[in-house]
Amino acid sequence: MAKAGKKASKKRKAKKVRKSPANRAGKKTAVKKRAAKSKRVAKKGGKAAKTTAGKVVKKAPKKATKKLAKKATKKAAKAPAVTAAEKPAKKAASKKRAAATEVTPEVQPTPVAETPKAAAPRATPAPSAAPAAAAERDTYFITTAIAYPNGIPHIGHAYEAIATDALARFQRLNGKDVFFLTGTDEHGLKMVQTAEAEGMGVAELAARNAGRFMEMDQRLNVSFDRFIRTTEPDHHRSVQVVWNRMQQNGDIYIDTYSGWYSVRDEAYYAEEETVLGEDNVRRGPQGTPVEWVEEKSYFFKLSAYQDRLLQLYESRPDFIGPDSRRNEVISFVKSGLKDLSISRTTFDWGVKVPNDPAHVMYVWVDALTNYITGVGFPDENDPNWRYWPADVHIIGKDIIRFHAVYWPAFLMSAGIPVQKRVYAHGFLFSRGEKMSKSVGNVVDPFNLADQYGVDQMRYFFLREVPFGQDGNYNHEAIVARINADLANDLGNLAQRSLSMIAKQLGGVLPEPGEFSDNDRAILAQADAMLEASRSAMATQQIHQWLNAVWAVVAEANRYFAGEAPWALAKTDPARQKTVLYVTAEVVRQVAILTQPAMPDASSKLLDSLGIPQDFRDFAALGTRIKAGTTLPAPVGVFPRYVEPKAD
Repeated sequence: MAKAGKKASKKRKAKKVRKSPANRAGKKTAVKKRAAKSKRVAKKGGKAAKTTAGKVVKKAPKKATKKLAKKATKKAAKAPAVTAAEKPAKKAASKKRAAATEVTPEVQPTPVAETPKAAAPRATPAPSAAPAAAAERDTYFITTAIAYPNGIPHIGHAYEAIATDALARFQRLNGKDVFFLTGTDEHGLKMVQTAEAEGMGVAELAARNAGRFMEMDQRLNVSFDRFIRTTEPDHHRSVQVVWNRMQQNGDIYIDTYSGWYSVRDEAYYAEEETVLGEDNVRRGPQGTPVEWVEEKSYFFKLSAYQDRLLQLYESRPDFIGPDSRRNEVISFVKSGLKDLSISRTTFDWGVKVPNDPAHVMYVWVDALTNYITGVGFPDENDPNWRYWPADVHIIGKDIIRFHAVYWPAFLMSAGIPVQKRVYAHGFLFSRGEKMSKSVGNVVDPFNLADQYGVDQMRYFFLREVPFGQDGNYNHEAIVARINADLANDLGNLAQRSLSMIAKQLGGVLPEPGEFSDNDRAILAQADAMLEASRSAMATQQIHQWLNAVWAVVAEANRYFAGEAPWALAKTDPARQKTVLYVTAEVVRQVAILTQPAMPDASSKLLDSLGIPQDFRDFAALGTRIKAGTTLPAPVGVFPRYVEPKAD
């Protein structure tokens, strides 16, 4: 990943002449004192933070802004709540400071697609009159990295969306008040260049491709609560407020940048991080071409945050996951941080720098701020602001430095609580090769869903690839998982047992007799799945959660085969009823726990067991399935994959 800084070639060192920050004269300001003292919410103590949110005085919108506002995406439905914040890790936060003035952004007239609502319903938390309720409500805020829509979605985008959705769904079923944010990062030079190459406007390109990313999420049953686009006017306002706060804190100055820049990575690289290839093309650590850039730029004093970032990593060992990424980030920060160029003047497609419209903000200042815009910032009285700080940002490993170094430093400077955790997943390879248009192995997630089925595709990637590591996939591996794990193991177990109840017991779930040692053993294993699953998912170990569930599926198949209920129908009907009841209970627990991975298929399985909709969360696992229930006719949920016949 990119190393922040402006270190140029030894032969071409940049000449720096510091100037004062841009004059803010001529802008109306309304300042209110902000009380920044707050107390951390104790994890187990149930004490919530008391906070006084700084109000931002808005400048009267101009006619042009009003027109843009009409095009803005409507926000997803917001549940009533109150603001809660943890103590900002900034020295200046303990002192009185003026709130940044919100500046009406000079927003390009970008068409904004309508925001889809969440794919799955969420329970609305009870409103409360006190900020303390935020801790009691047990919120959980999770995000994907917002996708760069200079191209169409590929399987890497789908993988991150599916994984994050599984984590969000798991926590909803676990009783958390979840907010799931995703979206698109639509500014930057790459967008300008792509639009020029396609002979269309940048706003048109952004709208078209952002729409395709939303379609992908909907096709893959991704249950986001908000799909944010960085071209939305409210996001421009949010970013400018963050900029103003950082500037007022003394962390932004103007200078001249000279160094290597990757347009594709939107990243600056030091000389030693680049390599000149045999083709005479210089490339950065991600293998992307870099170009020499010299331009006037605003800089962020990243170097001033080195010690505080290291203190953050030490005091919160779980701030970065997995451990390999944590070690990478700590090593990078310890090597010395350089101030970061955070504006450009060579293009104008982006968020304008307040009071200096010749500059647009570096795309990562813009993009990262989406995480707080998405929950209402800068309006800290917004009902959704209670979700901040985010519980976890799910990202690709190639952008770990932006999220674990730059982002917390920006937040510290702006006096905003730092996110709780960043977790970086690995790359997907097709038959061991990195996806590339030139190789011809880029996979369209829509085609994959059509070929194998959405739930089957979701299950494969969540089970096959250890989350946090690189993974391989191919057609044969996907088919093997579908036919072995789903059709043979879980599907066959459910179909055989439920068909037996339908045909031999009139479709009524039988009353069990006294449990044998075998019954108690398999039930105990099923009961233990929840704790094992919670433990795995608390640290985003998605594959371990599914491994724990399928270990019980395998044991249940051995139990069913060993008890042979088809033979008991003649030799011991009472015992047969107990075996079928126990099997149905195990299948019920498996179906509840697999909902985050396979929402539709698991729902159909629960329908077959006669489980009411309001008894499908994890709290319901502690109550055994009700005997005497008349079950619907069983239907196959997991068909085997059969290779299509060649024409």
